[in-house]
Parts: sequence; C-alpha cells; structure tokens
Amino acid sequence: MPIYAYRCEACGFAKDVLQKISDPQLTVCPECGKDSFKKQLTAAGFQLKGSGWYVTDFRGGTPPATGVSSPSGAIASSAPAKSEAPAAAPAAAAAPSSTTKGD
Repeated sequence: MPIYAYRCEACGFAKDVLQKISDPQLTVCPECGKDSFKKQLTAAGFQLKGSGWYVTDFRGGTPPATGVSSPSGAIASSAPAKSEAPAAAPAAAAAPSSTTKGD
C-alpha cells in the first residue's frame, strides 16, 4: 500500500497516511477539524538496488572507463601504448590463397 502525504491548509498540520489506492482521500484535518486536509504531491521514494544497479547509473557526465581493473586498483586498458609498434598483420591474411576451385 502506498503512503500519502497530507497537509492541512488551515493549521499547517502534516501527516503521512498509509492508504489503499481505492480508499477515498482524507479531507478533515485530525488536528483542527477543518475541511482543508489536502493530499500533497511528493517525489517517489525508491532506489534501484542489487547487482547491476548503481546510484550513479544514467547520470550525466563522463562515461565509465573501459578495461579491467588491476590488483592495484588502476584501470588496465587493452589498447597498446603509443610507444609500442603496431602489431604485424598475420601472414595468412597478406598472402594470396594458393588453392583454387576446380583443381
């Protein structure tokens, strides 16, 4: 059952009430007895928790770093460093195929 926040416009009394969705709204203030007890619009109070959900997910800013975390806590990237020479192309890809159909 949801919890609704009510506030009296006459005396300022505020109360959170546990009600079914189908229950009628309260209108009479339990503090002053006037017919000015109104339901307030409040923000949803929930957080997604568990594996795969984090408070920082879907916020603006920089995207998370890719790579694997090393034991020291630094991010290890799979990209080669700029000082390293690029890897040589595989010989099989560079050499033409010696077999042809119909031999």
